[in-house]
Amino acid sequence: MSQPWFSRYAWGVLVWNVLVALWGAYVRATGSGAGCGAHWPTCNGEVIPRSPGVETLIEFTHRATSGLAFLSVLLLAFLAFRLWPKGHPVRLGAGLAFFFMITESLVGASLVLFGWVADNVSAERAVVQMVHLANTYFLLASLVLTAWWASGGAPLRLRGQGAVGVALLLGLLALLFLGMSGAVTALGDLLFPVRNTLEALERSLTPGEHFLVRLRVLHPLIAVSVGLYVVFAGYLVAHLRPSSHTRRFAHALAYLYGVQLLAGLVNVWLKAPVWMQILHLFLAYAVWLFFVLLVAAALDRGARRVELGEGTEAGVHRGTGGATWKDYLALTKPRVISLLLFTTLFAMLIAARGWPGTGLFLAVALGGYMMAGAANAINMVVDRDIDARMRRTAKRPTVTQRISSRDALLFAFGLALLAFLLLWWGANLLTATLALMGLIWYVLVYTLYLKRRTWHNIVIGGAAGAFPPLVGWAAVTGELSLFAWYLFALIFFWTPVHFWALALMIQDDYKAVGVPMLPVVLGERVTVMQIALYALLTALISLMPLLLGELGLVYLFFSLTLNALLILKSLALYRQPERRTAVSLYKYSMLYLALLFVAMAVDRVL
Repeated sequence: MSQPWFSRYAWGVLVWNVLVALWGAYVRATGSGAGCGAHWPTCNGEVIPRSPGVETLIEFTHRATSGLAFLSVLLLAFLAFRLWPKGHPVRLGAGLAFFFMITESLVGASLVLFGWVADNVSAERAVVQMVHLANTYFLLASLVLTAWWASGGAPLRLRGQGAVGVALLLGLLALLFLGMSGAVTALGDLLFPVRNTLEALERSLTPGEHFLVRLRVLHPLIAVSVGLYVVFAGYLVAHLRPSSHTRRFAHALAYLYGVQLLAGLVNVWLKAPVWMQILHLFLAYAVWLFFVLLVAAALDRGARRVELGEGTEAGVHRGTGGATWKDYLALTKPRVISLLLFTTLFAMLIAARGWPGTGLFLAVALGGYMMAGAANAINMVVDRDIDARMRRTAKRPTVTQRISSRDALLFAFGLALLAFLLLWWGANLLTATLALMGLIWYVLVYTLYLKRRTWHNIVIGGAAGAFPPLVGWAAVTGELSLFAWYLFALIFFWTPVHFWALALMIQDDYKAVGVPMLPVVLGERVTVMQIALYALLTALISLMPLLLGELGLVYLFFSLTLNALLILKSLALYRQPERRTAVSLYKYSMLYLALLFVAMAVDRVL
């Protein structure tokens, strides 16, 4: 038997096991798990049931196909140890696959023997269901790695991976956690069906309801937050471990997860029909397998580690050591964060119409700072090459090499993880998810994709700075009202006014490093015209809450005054596009936004 033949066989075994796992989900979704009674491995006491009913036929078919899957994995392991030399990773993958196939069989048997099937609503069934899902994930991961290595994939290099290793490990754990929460949700859909989404939400918030009902509402938010992280990790890893494989897998993850989230919405809308549950699970398996392949490609022993300067001038990212807490604080860009944090906290005051509570206020303040700081630290690593050639950024710790790129990334991932957990614990999951969305938008959309490609970078990418008020609002209310989205829109349209004024001041730096900011691409005249236009739009949007009846006369007075000054300073810049007027508008734009939020908070209290 040739090794190419073995490779095709390994991929075939993977496909067969995916189909068997999906059929197992069909057994659960149709309530056919008790089709063979409490007997295992026989079916109702018979090796082959005679005159079986529909449920018995479904369950027996699952057992038969599972038996074939067991034999296929056993043969895979046998052939792997016969065809591949000692120490080859194919042996490891096939051995792990056989081990997890044994545990898969034992878990499946326990479900039958202990009666954790059909209408059983015990906590034990929910736990075993999660274990079953986790074991299936491990089995499929072992099979796909076996096929990957048999197809020519190199062994993994686990040491020296730094933040990339941490990012991938977090992604695997997050997807595993999401899958387990999905298993519990699917069980709840089966045992406690609802007529519509509103009923599901109401029952999940009702004290005294079964735990499967109350946990069901968390799964969509977990899916969104995990999906955001998986896509973020995929593209960041593809940037730090560049290859055709990592880029291909990162793109596949982004597309697949988009389809998966859409399928989840349709699943909820259709009240979880069986066929939709199977499709949803198939997409979950696909996302998991592609992420495992991304891990294999990124940790390939031949992969270039960008953050360590491999493939570039020696030692460029390694750092000189001796960094202090002040250097790590500088990584977070405290001056940049100050206004973001201000809008977050004042959004809390606006939403609460007063003081939201000291504990919540401090949790959001610290968590918000940490998440924004993590985004800024990653930005410093990605933009290290252009920061070194710009006067404004030449003293950043990643440029001076007081902190290596590897340590900066580890610091950033640690901050982001702690921030997410703190915001979830101190506020709610929606708050943590929105903060993570802000980080991902800043790093992926702005820094990695738009910044060096188009002058629209700050218009689209600047939306990252509009997430903080959503975070503050969600922390207090647990939802996003129309007023919260108004705050988002206000900052979104304010950002070009603020940033393009800065860009006019330092346009020579941007031109020198080839960053296509608006003044560099289209010139000063177009820039000041755009600033004036966005200043007018910002002023108009700032009046919308008055039309909605959310704010009153106090806000009206302050907003008219602040907007008049904003428009006047924008017009002054239009008439005299020079550094003096640009500096004046830049500084005032920060004061404008801060005072506008203060005016809203005061008006809501009064």
